[in-house]
Amino acid sequence: MSQQTLSRGGATVGNLSALPPVEAGAVMALRHWFSGPQARLRLEAQFAAALGPEAATDAVSQFSQLCQICLSHGRRPLVRHGLKCDCLGADENVFANLIAAACEGEKADAMMMATLIVQPTMAPGLMSSAIEFGLALKQMTEHSLPLQQHMGTPATLH
Repeated sequence: MSQQTLSRGGATVGNLSALPPVEAGAVMALRHWFSGPQARLRLEAQFAAALGPEAATDAVSQFSQLCQICLSHGRRPLVRHGLKCDCLGADENVFANLIAAACEGEKADAMMMATLIVQPTMAPGLMSSAIEFGLALKQMTEHSLPLQQHMGTPATLH
């Protein structure tokens, strides 16, 4: 895997602040999960505050499974921008659209995006977790603010 491949995945394709709530929440959840244990705890707390403890545990579990599939079976590492960065990277954009398509029932589109992230044999599992997590995220964003951007550690790319 070349540096050029990683750069392409981190290339800025937009702004996080311009995304609809579900997509922005998916990107922020991804950034939190990959930023370490402290950031994961903040992610869990935000879900618990919005959904209650039981639903939050289920949502975070689905999201953890989704991230583990990406980590274990990804075509390459997903490139992410930092928690405080407003840039939207190419990989983050695909991930956000996977979650949005999955929770809207657009399974063919979600499957196509899943195959961009992981090996084709793992795409159905990724899509299944994306559906469950996306529905929880949609519920969360309908009743509260999306995941907060201002928390966290130094930026991954910016």
